[in-house]
Amino acid sequence: MRCGAERAEQESGVVMIDEGTALGEDDLALLRLLASGLPIEAVARRLELSDRTVRRRMRAMCDQLGFRTSIETVVWAARQGLV
Repeated sequence: MRCGAERAEQESGVVMIDEGTALGEDDLALLRLLASGLPIEAVARRLELSDRTVRRRMRAMCDQLGFRTSIETVVWAARQGLV
């Protein structure tokens, strides 16, 4: 788990977390909607994606950031001031 990950400068809609790890504006939008308490189905509707795509993107973010669950990922993003 990346509790001490540092947020670098934001350029062109991409937030660099550390060397080789970045979150795009689409990833941040997904995290913001989940952080607001919306269920995956509602997030998918707002982003005009399928439920499966939202789940797959969350799994990819969890893997990229080193978290086991989407809840851990959303909490981490909130603590980093990303959402």
